[in-house]
Amino acid sequence: MSKKKPKLIVIAGPTAVGKTSYAISLAKKLNTVILSADSRQIYSGMPIATAQPTMDERQGVPHYLIGHVDPKSHYSAGQFEREAILLLEKLFLEHDTIILTGGTGLYIDAVIKGLDEFPPIAPSIRQELNEIYAQSGLPILFKELEAADPAYAKIVDKQNHRRIIRALEFIRSSGQSFSSFRKNKPKDRFFETETILLERDRDILYNRINRRVLLMLDAGLLAEAKKWYPLRDYNSTQTVGYKELFEHFDGHISLERAIELIQQNTRRYAKRQLTWFRRLNIDEIVLLDSD
Repeated sequence: MSKKKPKLIVIAGPTAVGKTSYAISLAKKLNTVILSADSRQIYSGMPIATAQPTMDERQGVPHYLIGHVDPKSHYSAGQFEREAILLLEKLFLEHDTIILTGGTGLYIDAVIKGLDEFPPIAPSIRQELNEIYAQSGLPILFKELEAADPAYAKIVDKQNHRRIIRALEFIRSSGQSFSSFRKNKPKDRFFETETILLERDRDILYNRINRRVLLMLDAGLLAEAKKWYPLRDYNSTQTVGYKELFEHFDGHISLERAIELIQQNTRRYAKRQLTWFRRLNIDEIVLLDSD
């Protein structure tokens, strides 16, 4: 008789939906730990912009993969996959059930299914795309992505030039859509997965987002952004909250306009997250009540 696999409970959902409190409540009931699947919360020194749960919010529940990466270093989804799987191998020796929660769909996919193997990219293609971005901006590259791979264009962060360029690198190298590389057979995992998608009424979610941005500003977002302004070209700082404030620091927009854009771009990001998460094999959708 084969041994029963341990269970990974995945709690997915858009930003500000309430993943942290839901995951902590469940972790307490199960007496287990939480792994974060967030491509921004991994960085150290950025707790406000990335909405890292505070020690008080964690309520004594051990959290992993938060604030452990130097913002100056390169970190990929592949590294996250390797790190998370090694950590799960260790933690499942102590727990039958573990919780994975976060807002980065690619990181969740990396843990559940594993990442696809991509073909090598010619340096000349990467250089040409970066030159187009530097000379003509992002819209022309996004237009090319929409034409070549409309499916991926719908879910990619339209403001993230690195992800758009990355997709175009594979498209130009292979002559195939980037999406086609992301449909390989899932890797065999030593655990089973249960996926819960958290949702709220759209107006309630958007109000929560708007309020959270104001709370982040009260908590010191402006000072945190100024700290990282000298590293504005690093991947770690290409996040909603910093990018808009950097524009303000440059004198291009007022602080009031920057705040409006942070709220607007966060709402758009939440919409893209839901599009991605609905591709997952969802076991349960939980519609959370209003505050």
